[in-house]
Amino acid sequence: MANKKIIAQKEKEVNELAEKIKASKIVLLTDYRGITVEDVTKLRADLRKTNSEYKVIKNNITRRALEKCEYTELENLLEGPTSVIINNEDYLDTAKIIYEFSKKNDFYKIKGGIIEGKVMSEQEIITLAKLPSKDTLIAMLAGALLGNISKLAVALNEVRAQKEANA
Repeated sequence: MANKKIIAQKEKEVNELAEKIKASKIVLLTDYRGITVEDVTKLRADLRKTNSEYKVIKNNITRRALEKCEYTELENLLEGPTSVIINNEDYLDTAKIIYEFSKKNDFYKIKGGIIEGKVMSEQEIITLAKLPSKDTLIAMLAGALLGNISKLAVALNEVRAQKEANA
């Protein structure tokens, strides 16, 4: 009887994780070997600010949840200690936090993940994390547009001044 209870509990865990994976914008798999409890606590606090969830889940449960969601390409990444980071709102901030954390902690590695339904390699996730944030890109665009508008205003003012001088 105990075995059926344990199996039912594990099936429930697999189903819950599969539902979270399906609903998420980003799922990251990372190797957390060699980091301290203090480091993980800080990382979790940073991730909470972006409404991300950081969990250490048994590889077997993660593997079965990925199979259920048809992401079998990630199964080979489930070796050694693996943490799962999930966010169903914004993937860029989560990727940036994990990337920055991995730069500061030599042992912490991004294994791979899923972003908006697409399986991504470690390198693709790192490339994405290096991109400027949406707010930064908007500010850069606004600066570029404002600069061009200012140049146009100066040019029109010069044309007006020349016409007044010639009149």
